[in-house]
Amino acid sequence: MAARKRPAAVLDAGHATATQGSASCGKRSRTSIGSTDEYEKHSCLGKGTFGAVFRMRHRVTGKTVAIKFPSPPDDPKEAPDVDEILREARFLETCSSGNPYVVGFEGLVRNPTNGDICIAMEYVAAPSLETFLWDTRRGSPLPESTVRAFMWKLLSGTKMMHHRRVVHRDIKPANILVGQGGELVKICDLGLAISMSELPPYNQAGTASYIAPEMLLGKPDYDGRVDTWSLGCVMAEMLTGKVLFPVGDDDDDEDEAKINDEIVQLWSIFRLLGMPDGRTWPGFRSLPFTAEVLQMLPLEHKRNRLRDVFPEEKLSKEGFEVLQGLLTCNPNKRLTATKALKLPWFTALHPAAAAKVDASVTSPGKKAPRIKFISRPVPEKITFKIPVAIWNAQRV
Repeated sequence: MAARKRPAAVLDAGHATATQGSASCGKRSRTSIGSTDEYEKHSCLGKGTFGAVFRMRHRVTGKTVAIKFPSPPDDPKEAPDVDEILREARFLETCSSGNPYVVGFEGLVRNPTNGDICIAMEYVAAPSLETFLWDTRRGSPLPESTVRAFMWKLLSGTKMMHHRRVVHRDIKPANILVGQGGELVKICDLGLAISMSELPPYNQAGTASYIAPEMLLGKPDYDGRVDTWSLGCVMAEMLTGKVLFPVGDDDDDEDEAKINDEIVQLWSIFRLLGMPDGRTWPGFRSLPFTAEVLQMLPLEHKRNRLRDVFPEEKLSKEGFEVLQGLLTCNPNKRLTATKALKLPWFTALHPAAAAKVDASVTSPGKKAPRIKFISRPVPEKITFKIPVAIWNAQRV
């Protein structure tokens, strides 16, 4: 039941799990690739098994960017996977275009020391939401008005990502940057993203406390609603100052050490939201790991206790409608980002802004780049701002 996992670097914290697929294809670009020698390092923003992100300043223009350097794999003789680097860059380029709630893509640069291709991103002078909640507020919950403003921006950014058929798969406080008194909210780190243009099966990916139940149960054809589940977890965390489904949060039991992480995580979810059945989630019993779950978990927890944790004095009726809709175990009944933004909690807050987001998604003018994936071997034509000669040289 356990998934193959792979950590990746983010701007403020590490995460784990794997992704599969090939690089994207499209029109060639004549734009030349830059060099990391054109920049001077200022500080390290974050490190992980598969990369490190540095704040860097261009020596000529003075522009500050964040550059992600890939770390060498376990075998020092083997170079970092160029396909994976280009794949992440393509997702970033696609999702940040016209989307103010995703960290911007600045281009690709080569590290002349080892020839590695690196990703240059918009530098955001802001901490992660994780740091903001734990280092700044010491775990104190945010007021509902602030949570609503944050969630509107996060759902708007996710809506635009999903419109471009990209699923992030690792939305969590560590991958959300907040600053300027809450005016700036940006999703970062698309290292685990996939495109819905790729055919299933899709593997498990993400950070345990924010993974949707259908993914934990091995559903091979999940969709963007795994992201809205994660956003529900983020919303709950902002309202309480605590992780809603912490890893290993279970009653003391001598047998718990024998239960794998997915079972423990599902138990944390089901004892709060209720154990699904054929009525609440048709198809639940047909998922790959449901039989194992039913053998190992008690079935007496049927009642949804979410409102007990979020009483009306903590979260209004309209706000709870959003939270409950995002944290629905059955993905077919779960809110999409588009539907969530149409609920009363948001419509009274940002009617003009909501229209602007809708226009940016559906505008027939400047279209955001779409991703098209094909099976390996990697195609000769790619959509990145990198000459084909350099691409071919990396593949030798």
